[in-house]
Amino acid sequence: MTRQVDARGLPCPHPVINTRKALRDIEEGSITVLVDRPDSSENVQRFARSQGCDVAATERDGVFHLEIVKHQAVQSDARATSQVVLIGTDQLGTGDAVLGKKLLKSFLNTMCDAEPKPVKMFFLNEGVRLTTEGSEVLDALEALENKGVEILSCGTCLEHYDLVERLEVGLVTNMYDIVDSLLSGDNVISI
Repeated sequence: MTRQVDARGLPCPHPVINTRKALRDIEEGSITVLVDRPDSSENVQRFARSQGCDVAATERDGVFHLEIVKHQAVQSDARATSQVVLIGTDQLGTGDAVLGKKLLKSFLNTMCDAEPKPVKMFFLNEGVRLTTEGSEVLDALEALENKGVEILSCGTCLEHYDLVERLEVGLVTNMYDIVDSLLSGDNVISI
């Protein structure tokens, strides 16, 4: 029998948290997660896949049905080693804003050529402006994404600044994913 997790109407990051709890409760098998927001659907799918699960998603009448299959060999709390970058502003350093924006652009362009690359880059608060329409660093972020770096913008922050529809690069994420990645990262760089 498939267990069902009804996460409709729950704010971010509760759909992911409830999915994690349900996957921890089973050694193997499947669960069905119901969500009513596209960003919740994407966040739950990304989380389940990060845990080695198979995911099939369908949408009916505004409700996303996520069929998640956990295999016995998969450990639900496996953590990969990683370097994570957290960017919470649209400039580097304090002081002159024009200089700060120039320095951040240089930082991101330099990161394109540097090794090793971070596994994930999270953008939150004013940092989400960097991943949206009109940003002067979109080319650098697209280049990083093309080189395998996950570019992730906080959904709550995008909503706060009314930028959800203006996202140009990367995916929308949630606080659970941010916290989980920061706690499991080998090295966290915060800007």
